[in-house]
Amino acid sequence: MKACGLFGAAAFAILVFVSPLFAQTGGKETKVMIRAVAHDAKVIGTHVGGARITVKDAATGEILAQGMQQGGTGDTDAIMKKPRTRGTAIYGAPDTAGFLAVLHLDKPTVVEISAEGPLGNPQATQRTSKTMLLVPGEDVLGDGVLLELHGFIVTAVAPLPDAKIKAGSPFEVRVTVMMTCGCPTEPDGLWDANKIHVVARLVRDGKVQSEISLTYAGVQNTFHADVPATAAGPVELQVLSMDPGSANFGMMREAVTIVP
Repeated sequence: MKACGLFGAAAFAILVFVSPLFAQTGGKETKVMIRAVAHDAKVIGTHVGGARITVKDAATGEILAQGMQQGGTGDTDAIMKKPRTRGTAIYGAPDTAGFLAVLHLDKPTVVEISAEGPLGNPQATQRTSKTMLLVPGEDVLGDGVLLELHGFIVTAVAPLPDAKIKAGSPFEVRVTVMMTCGCPTEPDGLWDANKIHVVARLVRDGKVQSEISLTYAGVQNTFHADVPATAAGPVELQVLSMDPGSANFGMMREAVTIVP
């Protein structure tokens, strides 16, 4: 199976960004490594659009740092395969994505840290956050603060958006389903396509008119089915990918028109 998230030498491991808009004056420099990771998968990196990281003062709402997580998805063996020993870095590969927030704190401060991503596919974008106390001068580095994002990236291959479908004839629905880090799904793979239930729905006026299961198409990440076209008119095509065992769900929606 191909590894996911491989980058050439030109890729940046970590993008360090503190906007001048959010720079604090005075206080003690405090560095915090933050990583948005896909639930049951790897780190959200550049090839799926990265993640937007925001650090706020939880009491006042003031933005203390904000920027983009960029880089690779991390070491597959370390993150997904090897037994984990307490205290051992899991995300230590040099190209692993992360965001290094550089704060200037003048007192112990409760912050809210949030991550939004993957930003390369708006229909897959999720947001998560946590609060924690930071102490001036006490850096949080290494694996850092981890924020999990659940879901799948579901992308339509066919039909194309705003397609016109002939009534009375089945049409192919073909999609790709990947983890939110862009990691691949395939039968009996590390991310097992056999455990993911994918269905296509035709929805008209908010009501589901038909639903059919998609099957693995023999190509990594890809699922397909022939869906009967219903009565003429505009409909919404929804494709849902579901793995309740891993608490991951994804959906894509697009408008199609069924013509007489």
